[in-house]
Amino acid sequence: MFENLSGRLGGIVKNLRGQARITEANIQDTLRQVRMALLEADVALPVVKQFTDDIKAKAMGAEVLQSLTPGQALIGIVHDELAKLMGGEATDINLAAQPPVVILMAGLQGSGKTTSSGKLARLLKSRKKKVLLASCDVYRPAAIDQLRQLGKQLEVDFHETADNDPVAIAKTAQEHARKQFYDVLIVDTAGRLAIDEAMMAEIQALHAALRPVETLFVVDAMQGQDAVNTAKSFSEALPLTGVILTKLDGDARGGAALSVRHITGKPIKFVGVGEKPDGLEAFHPERMASRILGMGDVLSLIEQAQTSVDIAEAKKLAEKVKKGKNFDLEDFKSQIVQMRKMGGLTALMDKLPGMGQMPQMTGNEDKAINRVEGIINSMTPEERRHPELLKASRKRRIAAGAGVQVQEVNRMLNQFEQAQKMMKMMGKGGLGKMMRGMKGVLPGKH
Repeated sequence: MFENLSGRLGGIVKNLRGQARITEANIQDTLRQVRMALLEADVALPVVKQFTDDIKAKAMGAEVLQSLTPGQALIGIVHDELAKLMGGEATDINLAAQPPVVILMAGLQGSGKTTSSGKLARLLKSRKKKVLLASCDVYRPAAIDQLRQLGKQLEVDFHETADNDPVAIAKTAQEHARKQFYDVLIVDTAGRLAIDEAMMAEIQALHAALRPVETLFVVDAMQGQDAVNTAKSFSEALPLTGVILTKLDGDARGGAALSVRHITGKPIKFVGVGEKPDGLEAFHPERMASRILGMGDVLSLIEQAQTSVDIAEAKKLAEKVKKGKNFDLEDFKSQIVQMRKMGGLTALMDKLPGMGQMPQMTGNEDKAINRVEGIINSMTPEERRHPELLKASRKRRIAAGAGVQVQEVNRMLNQFEQAQKMMKMMGKGGLGKMMRGMKGVLPGKH
């Protein structure tokens, strides 16, 4: 999402690093470029003005002008102000109340409320919480069934009811959650295509009946300035406690993410990335600021690895390599599956310092990874274990099965051979050699 903004700010950062001295003139020039970058990213005008004023006030301070590395000092200020703009400290969900803790989900239709309710339930379940889902959306066809199916898929309980009144559904769900000792009750509400009085009156009635600990506003980051205006209307009608930004992996310009905290005064607590049930991440303003400035987000990458990577599988491969056994196509496929669990190659590179802005990262790399997996899936188990069996006739059969040209099969085998060589180097302790051999191994690099 922040690709264009990252590119612009990354260029500014690069120029600043080359400055021997910071003067009022180059601060003004930097601020002008920052202002343009933010406006292009669809950040609200009052937010841009406040942001650049805050940077100027700090940048003109004596500690920057007298610093030995003034460029670095100014980058530090831009980073800190960017983090402050998005909320400063990460804010988690409040679960320190008398159970069942009620979480009320609010937002327009199509913002991703129902999906976010399911994702949040999964996240809380992973924290060992007993969660109940309830839907008060009696208007949208199949809305209740969508949440029911999500609950089934995630193995989270769903509150069944014959009621057709949203407030009655909410009250019976809360009573059921209390009697059955649930830790958390997540209540999904109805949305509209636009804000209207009936919608606001209904959600205010639900809020009064439930007295939720958390009232989370779910907003589609792809809406840009509309998202910010909607957030403002909801924050005036309801005592919101936080925001969930969905579709942060989309191709919008990122303005909503940078504006919504400033406009509503409410913290962004979670961001939705992708359609999968695990695609909800805690929002860390300082880490997001680092990613926008091209500094990477290694902490989130580590956390992602801890929750996504199959440790037993990784250990098995490590032992195999250590013993000098052959790294085969089954292992190669296993590595690809692990990479996908972590969001794909583009998502991984985005979190590595300096890699998110690499020109070759176009998103086609993830398609190439899918193609490689498809080719391997078209092989027999024996062919995967013994790639040397793959002669012309077998390659033709595999290409037909995977729906690709034979050249694609050959390209994949070349990438596999490179990976095999790297694993051999690794087995012999040649990590330095292995790093030098990285070039050309990643699917899509040709």
